[in-house]
Order: sequence, then C-alpha cells, then structure tokens
Amino acid sequence: MEIIKLRDGDEFIKLGQALKAAGLVESGVEAKEVIQDGEAKVNGETDTRRGRKLYDGDVVQFDGQEIKIEK
Repeated sequence: MEIIKLRDGDEFIKLGQALKAAGLVESGVEAKEVIQDGEAKVNGETDTRRGRKLYDGDVVQFDGQEIKIEK
C-alpha cells in the first residue's frame, strides 16, 4: 500500500492529484480518463469525480494498487 502524506496545512488532496502523486498515472489527462471511466474506487466505492477530495484515512484503489491518505 502506497502512503500519500498531505502537505503541512493541507486538509485534502484531490483524487486525480493522488493518482498522479502515487505514480499510477502519467498525467492529469490520464487521471481524468481513468476516473471518469469508473476505474478508481475511494473507500471501496467507485467515484467518477476527478476533484473528489481525499482526507486523512481515505483509501483509493486503482489498477490493483492501494493508496492511503495520511496527515
């Protein structure tokens, strides 16, 4: 499981940014496509919003990988 640390002062990271930060997609455009195609899950539920805000404790599943968001 990959851990994404929120930057100091940040309360959240957007779903597209998290996929890119974890190296699971190459670009924002690719992130947008895979999210809109329903390939990403947040806390076990499919979410098609690229701007979905992820907070401390949220878990993203994509392409057999998991990303956990931590403060």
